[in-house]
Amino acid sequence: MWGVVVNPISGRGKGAIYASKVIEHLTLHKLNYEVITGINAITTAENLRKFLQRSDPITGIISVGGDGLAHLVIQQCATTTIPVAFIPAGTGNDLVRTLGWHKAQLRELLDIVITQKPTSMDLGLADGEWFAAILSTGFDSIVNERANRLKWPKGPSKYNLALAMELPLFNPRHYRLTLDNEVIETQAMLVGIGNGKSYGGGMLVCPDADVSDNLLDVVLLTPISKFEFIRVFPRVYKGTHISHPAVKVYRSAKVIIEAAAVAYADGERIGSLPIHAESVPQALLTWRR
Repeated sequence: MWGVVVNPISGRGKGAIYASKVIEHLTLHKLNYEVITGINAITTAENLRKFLQRSDPITGIISVGGDGLAHLVIQQCATTTIPVAFIPAGTGNDLVRTLGWHKAQLRELLDIVITQKPTSMDLGLADGEWFAAILSTGFDSIVNERANRLKWPKGPSKYNLALAMELPLFNPRHYRLTLDNEVIETQAMLVGIGNGKSYGGGMLVCPDADVSDNLLDVVLLTPISKFEFIRVFPRVYKGTHISHPAVKVYRSAKVIIEAAAVAYADGERIGSLPIHAESVPQALLTWRR
């Protein structure tokens, strides 16, 4: 039995369209499935929990939505033997990008999911909250909070508008980072803790992160002028920003982040610092390209 978890309004209705294609594909191959959804994230999570408690065998979960739905599904499927496939039907789709599926055809992805065995990937764990891509704090978290309040525009453009609104108001924060082998105290504009490579719809904040190396990539942006920030910012879409002298990159299995700031993980607000984050090896079964 497959569980098809759907956010029908993700990607401006793309979730519902892609879900119908997933169901059509499963039906074509005579595979049993159950659609799992809800009126909001809370009810969807509850319905997924009930599905996972059923007594008959579960083949896997297919998450049809964006990074928010993926985050919800991972909270319940991490460290289980139930594999999860992620169908990119949101606006960001950063987890799917990390797994290599963002340019794949839907049919190709589904064919592999139903015919090939899954592989494992690492996850990050931050004070009990799982994350697959990036935990972030600093300027990007403030931008995230602003973007979540905006009704327009939709998609990645919302993040760019929020960035332009918040940059004139922002001041760097003091951070204390405890890594495996060192303690770093510094002023920083943002801190990204990467299990995966990107957030915000393709911003490669941690371009060298690897979901199978048992480590988190820690990327710091130390203070630069706002003019310099605007000049360097476009480079994040290619991951070339890490060559800038103000960007510092570390790797650690565990990280303690302390500052007067909030943190987001996979685009979801997880709370105020301090936060303890760690890499959990082979925590999720999925399909990678």
